[in-house]
Amino acid sequence: MTNRVALVTGGIGGIGTAICQRLGKDGYKVVASYHPAEQDKVESWVAARKSEGLDVGTVAGDVSSAEDSVRMVAAIQQQFGPADVIVNCAGITRDRTFRKMDADSWGAVINVNLNSVYNVTKPCWDGMLERGFGRVINISSVNGQRGQFGQTNYSAAKAGMHGFTMALAQEGAAKGVTVNTISPGYIETAMTAAIREDVLKAIIDSVPMKRMGKPEEIAATVAFLASDEAAYITGANIQINGGLFMH
Repeated sequence: MTNRVALVTGGIGGIGTAICQRLGKDGYKVVASYHPAEQDKVESWVAARKSEGLDVGTVAGDVSSAEDSVRMVAAIQQQFGPADVIVNCAGITRDRTFRKMDADSWGAVINVNLNSVYNVTKPCWDGMLERGFGRVINISSVNGQRGQFGQTNYSAAKAGMHGFTMALAQEGAAKGVTVNTISPGYIETAMTAAIREDVLKAIIDSVPMKRMGKPEEIAATVAFLASDEAAYITGANIQINGGLFMH
């Protein structure tokens, strides 16, 4: 068991929820951040966690804003203590071909998926270095490695996350702070459940394991990277995609 504080951005989403559940079961003080526009979902989400025996904190914050991220991190520190583990899981899609991609669709995805990693990690970083322990875990995507039609914005942001990981890992390595990336493939969430049946079948057929991943499989890897046992792993990109892309 641990009394470490773990902040999960996008914590009330499909993958985020599984990460919160796993870290909570492992004894972390878990805080799930959510966008202020999701306020109506939070009460039922917290109640569901309580029914599972988990006491997960929540905090509203716009992670695409550096200013609001600083405020959010300060609020977490005051209520729960400084964050020892950050899981940067917040993400959106605004898919369209590049010919039709407007600046707003580009900027929204870069801000939420990539700039948020800077915005949330920055106010926690000095404390991690001073305490001699920290885990930054960035949830990227297989499409950041291989690209995807109609996702120049998303693929660029997700590839950028791992560039951030590799550079920052070098700055934290001597101080006991690790920075790693996880790149999931197609995972069973409410978002993928909404995909048309024939399209979903084509996706599953393209995966060598012939199934989608489970959010719990991502969460298990997060839990390992957050642990003391993973202290010698930094700057890595761990692929969890059923063999869809191998590198």
